[in-house]
Amino acid sequence: MKNAAILDGVRILEIGHFVAAPFCTRLLGDLGADVIKIEPMAGDPVRQWGEAVDGHSLWWSMHGRNKRSMTLDLKLDKGRAIALDLVSHCDAVVENFRPGQLARLGLGPNVLRKAKPDLVIAHISGYGQTGPDRDRAAFGLIGEAVGGLRYLTNHPPGTTDLPPVRVGVSIGDSIAGLYAAFGVMSALWQRDRRDGDGQGRTIDVALSESILSMMEGMLPEYGALGKIKQPTGGRIATAAPTNAYMTRDGLWVLIGANSEPLFAKLARLMKREDLVEARDYQGNRARVRNAATLDAIIGEWTRRHDAMDLIALLDSADIPNSKAYTAEDCVKDRQYRARGMVREVSDPLFAKPVLQAGVVPHIAETPGEVRWAGPRIGEHNEEILGGLLGLTRSEIAQLRVEGVI
Repeated sequence: MKNAAILDGVRILEIGHFVAAPFCTRLLGDLGADVIKIEPMAGDPVRQWGEAVDGHSLWWSMHGRNKRSMTLDLKLDKGRAIALDLVSHCDAVVENFRPGQLARLGLGPNVLRKAKPDLVIAHISGYGQTGPDRDRAAFGLIGEAVGGLRYLTNHPPGTTDLPPVRVGVSIGDSIAGLYAAFGVMSALWQRDRRDGDGQGRTIDVALSESILSMMEGMLPEYGALGKIKQPTGGRIATAAPTNAYMTRDGLWVLIGANSEPLFAKLARLMKREDLVEARDYQGNRARVRNAATLDAIIGEWTRRHDAMDLIALLDSADIPNSKAYTAEDCVKDRQYRARGMVREVSDPLFAKPVLQAGVVPHIAETPGEVRWAGPRIGEHNEEILGGLLGLTRSEIAQLRVEGVI
């Protein structure tokens, strides 16, 4: 008999849009939670983002998966009443409007907890629910800037006039969503464990703080030494050699040989054993000081080899390495395929299955799964209103006539 998913029996109400809150709930849904997503009549804006086929977003297929979609006009009294009825059946609410927006709609925390006294509420916002900047407008890129990340995603000062580059995905939103998911589950554990207190809790996640918390030694180094951490391009500021190196066939291969044994292995592989004894490269601190010269030496060697031949050489010496993967590389990767991290998901909105990333974390005994792809707007209205809230067909039809759903 198949074990139930680890979050089976947990119900989450998402009142979110764009990326952060929906990413949080997708993670919970992947592990088995029943996620009900409230959407405006036009749907979540992410439904219009990225590449589309026949007007349907491919990103949405994964972003909205494992959720039940319900349209609801929260500006109407009946809409808010239905939302509160839903809250009474849920363990947690996850939202990412501006601070105070739900309260202005008549759905502030005090109102929500009248419907469900032990409700866990997770707020995700740009700067947090308190403080002098709480009302400032923010998206993920602003959180990345305020958190210190955008300054560092650049080449060393003086080497380019181009702006600091974006990581490539909405990393600020996604990290905030991860923290929110962690906060929700921590609060539910304290509420529901055998000797728990039975209380609801409020989770306050800021995009800016989520990034700042990831910034390693940036603050301690400034506090103790007055040192402002600087961009280093592809290098790591604290260890060398570690960088991306060009190959003969024009691809980038990343090599991490920043321990004494690994550096010795790399030197032998390059037939440059002299580097191990050279004063400039003895010990990690020396290699960091001379990283530019060392990278030039390694880069001259990698340019003599095609990428796959170089990777084979590095693998033979057990040196951490990889080509910089494209989407195609990820799809073809045998490790991803073996662990179900690249999988085909049936989606009725498309003529053929959609490739999606698998479920993280892997839980061997009670694995998560992709139960369905991102739903149509309001696909589960009748199912939720009739099955969970007990409304009749005529009552549901009347709500549709009135524009509530």
